[in-house]
Amino acid sequence: MDGGPDEKDPEAVYAHYALQRLRIRPQEFFEMDRKEKAFVIASIDIRIKEEQKEAKRAKRKKK
Repeated sequence: MDGGPDEKDPEAVYAHYALQRLRIRPQEFFEMDRKEKAFVIASIDIRIKEEQKEAKRAKRKKK
């Protein structure tokens, strides 16, 4: 076991991202109501897609 979030538990993966990137403590994340948590998760998904696009752009510029 590597000590990271359990990839079989998507909510734990989102809580990990929220902590690392958004500075939202896991307790705060898990105590959110459904709508608030759904909004944060959707926002994380959008941010990840943007980060992936930026990474692709940066990689193309290096070549």
